[in-house]
Amino acid sequence: MNSDSTTVAPDVKTSLSPNAATAHSRATGDKLAPPTKPTKRRTYIFTALGLVAAFWVGKFGWHAYHYESTEDAFITGHLHQVSPQVNAPVQTVLVEDNQTVTAGQTLVQLDPSEFNIAVEHAHGELDHARAQAAQALATMEQAQAQIAEADARTAQAEAQLAQVRAQADLAHFNQKRTEELFRENVGAVTQVDHDTANSGASAADASVHAAEANLVAARASETSANSSRDAARAEANSAKANIASAEATLRDAELKLSYAKIVAPVAGRVGNKSVEVGNRVQTGQILMDVASPEAWVIANFKETQLAHMRVGQPVDITIDAIPGKTVHGRVDSFAPASGAQFALLPPDNATGNFNKVVQRVPVKIAFTGDDAQGISDRVRLGLSVVVDVRVRD
Repeated sequence: MNSDSTTVAPDVKTSLSPNAATAHSRATGDKLAPPTKPTKRRTYIFTALGLVAAFWVGKFGWHAYHYESTEDAFITGHLHQVSPQVNAPVQTVLVEDNQTVTAGQTLVQLDPSEFNIAVEHAHGELDHARAQAAQALATMEQAQAQIAEADARTAQAEAQLAQVRAQADLAHFNQKRTEELFRENVGAVTQVDHDTANSGASAADASVHAAEANLVAARASETSANSSRDAARAEANSAKANIASAEATLRDAELKLSYAKIVAPVAGRVGNKSVEVGNRVQTGQILMDVASPEAWVIANFKETQLAHMRVGQPVDITIDAIPGKTVHGRVDSFAPASGAQFALLPPDNATGNFNKVVQRVPVKIAFTGDDAQGISDRVRLGLSVVVDVRVRD
């Protein structure tokens, strides 16, 4: 009987579950075997995993409470498009792709031949206009002298007229007195005296008429001299205008000549170069871009994330191209509208069915600290970044 139970019992314990085996051992009086090592190891593993999970959940919750984050962010900056302001063949290209340049450095030299010719022609036109102005000035001075001479002649004619009128008055007085004496026949005036008095009066009248005609001629000469002076003055003013026009043409030609040398507008790095020697470039054609070293981050936050965001808040920035490196920044400014409003075709929610879409607002974030300076040579415009804005202390 005992042997049978002894034979059957191990089979029963083996077939039972751990809890059932423990109960069976207690019922039969057998000693409970100690837990095996795999069971302890499993317990430790699950406990460690639980602690790690709790740590990460807590860390995530703490981060979500204190920070607003987005991966919809990238580095941007000033990108200057370099284009010619004149049409001309390319003579020399002095830079290569990705080369660092300084402000004012020559990038492309255009053929200046046609601009040199234009400058020389403008110089000739200016010299011709100045010669015309000098001639007009001389003519005006000559007219001024003629006016002075005519004024003198007029004054002389007026004086002569006054003199002959006085002589005519005296002659008429003598004529009248002689006439009276001749009529009274007192013998004091002969016929000869009478005729001489009449002749003298007539001659005096003729002198008056001649003096008046001379005065009219002098005044006409004065008027002509004034007209000549006015014409010379108008010619001088026209010559001055021609000089101003020639000077403007010369400045324009010299400016176009200076445009034959295309220089870097700012210091930076050359990119997107698309010009070669021999190309004939057109005004406004983009030859290359120059990226300034100054850069900042544009982060597109959901409108629901903006409630606690303010200008000046600190920001942690992680650049995808520089893993393991966190740089610091601050919130610089907020865009005046959502990104959809700046799109080429802004959405119109006033028509059709409305579906609410969470909008994103561009936020400008400026780099701060020396750590940003240390990676400036590795920062490129357009790189993706992850930003964390601390909104709560």
